[in-house]
Amino acid sequence: MIRFLLLALLSASPLSAAEWAVKPGDVPLTSEELNGLAGRTLTFFDDGQSKYSAGGAYSYTYASGESAFGTYSIAEDGSVCIAYRNGFSRCDLYVRSGERLILIDEKGNRYPVRPE
Repeated sequence: MIRFLLLALLSASPLSAAEWAVKPGDVPLTSEELNGLAGRTLTFFDDGQSKYSAGGAYSYTYASGESAFGTYSIAEDGSVCIAYRNGFSRCDLYVRSGERLILIDEKGNRYPVRPE
C-alpha cells in the first residue's frame, strides 16, 4: 500500500531537471540569474512579453495586446512556475544556448528570447 502511495506522489510531482528537453550546450540559469528575473520583461520573437515583477507578480502580454496575470515562483529544479489567475499553471526552464536565452516549456518546445 505504501508503495502505491509513494508511486502516486512521485508521479504527481513537478518535472525534475533530468526530464527537461535540454540540448547539448544548454546551460540552465543559475539561482542568481533566476532571482534577477524580478523587475525584467522578456520579449519573445512572436512579440509576446513575460513580465516578472518584484514580489512574485507575473503577466504575459500577447502581441495582440491582451494580457494574462498571475504569480511566479522558482522551483527547486531551477524552473520558473507560473500560476495564472484563471487556474491554469505551468513551469518553464530558462537556459542559455550560446549567446541566446531560451525558454523550454514542459512539452519540450523552445522559445528564444529577443536580445535586450
